[in-house]
Amino acid sequence: MKHSLAAALAVALAASCALLTGCSDTGDPVDFNAGGKGEGSAQAKPVDDDTLMPTGPKSDFRITRTLDDGTHIGRATLQGAKSGVTGSVWVWAPKEYNDPKYAKSGFPVLIALPGGLGSPQEKGGVTNYWVGGDIKLQENLTKWTEEGKSLPFIVVMPMLNPDTMYHDGSDIPGSQKMGTWLTEDVVNLAKANFRTFKSRDGWAFMGSSSGGFASLKSVLKYPDRFKAALASGPDIVPDSPLWAGHQREKDANNPEKLAKQLLKKGGPDVYLAFQAGTKEPAAVTRQIKKFQQTYGKGPIHTALQVVPGGRHNAWDYQKGMEAGSIKFISDHLKAPVPSSS
Repeated sequence: MKHSLAAALAVALAASCALLTGCSDTGDPVDFNAGGKGEGSAQAKPVDDDTLMPTGPKSDFRITRTLDDGTHIGRATLQGAKSGVTGSVWVWAPKEYNDPKYAKSGFPVLIALPGGLGSPQEKGGVTNYWVGGDIKLQENLTKWTEEGKSLPFIVVMPMLNPDTMYHDGSDIPGSQKMGTWLTEDVVNLAKANFRTFKSRDGWAFMGSSSGGFASLKSVLKYPDRFKAALASGPDIVPDSPLWAGHQREKDANNPEKLAKQLLKKGGPDVYLAFQAGTKEPAAVTRQIKKFQQTYGKGPIHTALQVVPGGRHNAWDYQKGMEAGSIKFISDHLKAPVPSSS
């Protein structure tokens, strides 16, 4: 599945690069109202106890794409303090983020992961296809928010793999600590630069294929930090060749084993939205349904959105998001709280 998705998106990635370089403001600095300690927004009193004002320090975000509504996608290079990994992270804040009535409110964060390798060697440095103007995730989220289907998410789009190997979003012994990168360093970047939530009620993952696996695994591994995942056409068990000789660590990153542990503990509750297209191999839907039947009980709440005519790609998965998946996770996450002053 991973290779087919990567191949299907190769043309899209090239188009994205062309779109990105064609923007007149591409490369300009963009401040997402970060404000480190002692600066501007950091001095404001939050609207509620769960809101976390930006902790700083500011990251050097540069515009890679500007939407028609004036919102920006920015890219920064993150040197992960916890993982030691250095890579690109793209971010986008919805138009509601700059609405004065939400100036003191936290916003939910959706960490969006690509499938395949995330094209780390792609010309132009594009390593997460959710940033592209051809896929239009941000435009769709804006539309779905207006329709009441989605929360106004801050979208954080990190590099998934640092090289041409699959790392399963995990800390595989002898390899880069990609699990720590995704669940700690990337999260801390969001907290440093945006108004977010302290509780897990404001944190979710989404991803396709190998990104779906990493999303599913991250929520099940750290249910105290993340509440929901939207996993499209995911692998259900880890399968990176880098796990060879490391069975114990591989088991510790296996969603099936993690789900079993969560059921035994009795919580906390997590919400897992699965997606599969009818034109994908039958094994994709079959393994999702098996996971649901085995582990979808007690604190593990699941939903499966089948996409009619859907194939293993980001465009078709967004049809499923619009049909119900984005609302499923939004209904269980926290919305920004407006204030009158």
